[in-house]
Amino acid sequence: MTSKQRAYLKSLAMNADTIMNIGKSSLTPEVCTAVSEALEKRELVKIGVLKNCLDDPKEIAAVMAERTHSQVVQVIGKKIVLYKKRKKDPKIVLPE
Repeated sequence: MTSKQRAYLKSLAMNADTIMNIGKSSLTPEVCTAVSEALEKRELVKIGVLKNCLDDPKEIAAVMAERTHSQVVQVIGKKIVLYKKRKKDPKIVLPE
């Protein structure tokens, strides 16, 4: 992913709502499944990490991206943005 594409995805994520929060149980298989399903529908998801989660958001983002086969767009504070291109009929067209 180029810096231009990453900047474009960041601009889209800025206005997006957080669709899921990760709490004290951190990354469970259910959370990964839910994020994977959300990525299939939306392509770009914003996830919040609650204060009671003791894990580092950057580590959570890396593990989540690996498990869902997606890419980390950004991690700012306790917000994670992930992107995964849809196989059929992609909604988001990245700039070249």
